[in-house]
Amino acid sequence: MSHSPRIIPIVPEAFLSNEDKIQARSVSGLFSRWRWAMVWITQLVFYGLPWLMVNGRQAVLFDLQADRFFLFGAVLYPQDLIYLTGLLVISALLLFFVTALAGRLWCGFACPQTVYTEVFMWIEHRLEGDRQARLRLDRSPWTGHKLLRRGGKHLAWALLSVWTGFTLVGYFTPIHALAQALPYQLGPWETFWIVFYGLATYGNAGFLREKVCQHMCPYGRFQGSLMDANTLNVAYDARRGEPRSSRPRGTDPAAQGSDTCVDCTLCVQVCPVGIDIRQGLQLACISCGLCIDACNQVMDKLRSPRGLIRLASAQELASPNPQPMTLRHHLTRRRVVVYASLLALAAVLTAATFAQRATLRLNAVRDRAILARPVEGGAIENIYRLQVMNAQETERTLTIAVQGADGLTLASPAQVHVAPAAALTLPVTVRLGAHPAQAMAGQVIPIQISIADAHPSSRERAESVSTFIVPQ
Repeated sequence: MSHSPRIIPIVPEAFLSNEDKIQARSVSGLFSRWRWAMVWITQLVFYGLPWLMVNGRQAVLFDLQADRFFLFGAVLYPQDLIYLTGLLVISALLLFFVTALAGRLWCGFACPQTVYTEVFMWIEHRLEGDRQARLRLDRSPWTGHKLLRRGGKHLAWALLSVWTGFTLVGYFTPIHALAQALPYQLGPWETFWIVFYGLATYGNAGFLREKVCQHMCPYGRFQGSLMDANTLNVAYDARRGEPRSSRPRGTDPAAQGSDTCVDCTLCVQVCPVGIDIRQGLQLACISCGLCIDACNQVMDKLRSPRGLIRLASAQELASPNPQPMTLRHHLTRRRVVVYASLLALAAVLTAATFAQRATLRLNAVRDRAILARPVEGGAIENIYRLQVMNAQETERTLTIAVQGADGLTLASPAQVHVAPAAALTLPVTVRLGAHPAQAMAGQVIPIQISIADAHPSSRERAESVSTFIVPQ
C-alpha cells in the first residue's frame, strides 16, 4: 500500500544570518530556461491580450457596467457565469493532475507570485549586482551609491507595478480609452484599482516574496493529499550524496571516504524560498528545479554523474535498486488516471455547452399594471414586456410571433432591430379576437411568444411561455 510522501516543516536557511534577507543566486540550466519561458508566455498574454482587437472591439473585455463580457467575438451575459464555474473546475482538476504527476510545478513555473518575483529579482540583479554584491549592499551603510542603486531598483519596480495595475484595469475598462484618460481624466474606481493592484504587485513580488509561499499560500498545506509515493518531486539522493565533504575536481569520492555531495551549498543559494533541499521534501519547496540546475553544474565540473538532485519519487529514492519510472507508468497510475478522466470530462462538457450556447434569448414578462383590457369590437388585449438579448457582434432583425389559441394576433410591430451585443426591452400587445374571447371568457390561456432571426441563413429562435387572461 502506497503512502503520500512525508512533508517536513519549513526549515530556515542556515547559511544566512538573521539580519540578511534571502538573496537568491542566479543560475542557468534547463529548469531556469523553462521558468523564463513561462515568464515570457504568461506576461505576453497578460500584457498583450487587452490590446488585441476582434471585430473592432477589444478581444477580451469584462464590461461590468454594461453587464457584458466579450471573449474573442463571443458575447456573454451574467447568466453565462456557469461557464466560469466550468473553467474553475477545469483549472482545479488540472492542478490536481499536474500535482499528482510532478508536485508543485504550478508554483515553480506559472504562479503569478513566482512569475512576478522572478521579474522583480531580475531587475534587482541588473541594478544591484549578483548575490554577493546584494548581500554586501544590504550590510553597507546608507551612502549616495547605495541610495542610487536602491532608488533605481524601487523606481523600476514601481513603474512595472503601475503598468501591471493599468493592464488589469484594462480588462474591465476599454484599454484604449483608459490610455487616453491618463493621467488626469481617470475615474475614481479606475484610479483606485490601478493603485491597489500596483501596490499589491509591488509588495508581494518586491518584499514578501517567499513569505507568500511559506505562510500565506494554502496550496502548500494540502499538496501532500494530492501526491503519493510515486509522485515526482525535486529531491536529493541522500544515499549517493552522504556523507558530504569537499574534494578536488576529478578525484574519486569513495577513495576519500565521502560521497558525491561536496557541500558547496549552491543548491541553497539559488533557492528562491531559501530552503535546503538536502533536508528532504519541505512545505515551502515550490519545485522550481533551480537547485537541480546548480547541482548539475557542480557535478559537471567535478566530472561526476548528474542527478544528485533530480526529479524523483519517494519510492524511487527508497528502493534498494532505484529505477526511474517511465512516463507511461506515471500516466497510468490510478490517481493520475482518475484526475485525467475527470479533467477530460469537465473540459469536453464545458466546451460542448459553450459551443451550443444560445446567442438569441427571450424572456416575456407580463405587464402587471394592465392584466387584460377590452378594446373595440369586443377583442381582448394583454400587454407583455419582452426582454431580448443579442449575444452576437452583429445587428439582427428579429421576427416576433405568438401561439397558443386560435384568434391570437400581435397588435404590435412584428419585427424589431437589435444592436450588436445589446439587450432590448420592448412592449408587445397580444390581442384575442371577439368571438374566441367570448368562447373562452374567464379562462387563463397558456401562450408562447417567440422571436426568430429574420436572416435567411439563420434558423436561431428563442421562446418564452406566459399566459393570456380573458376576463369574464
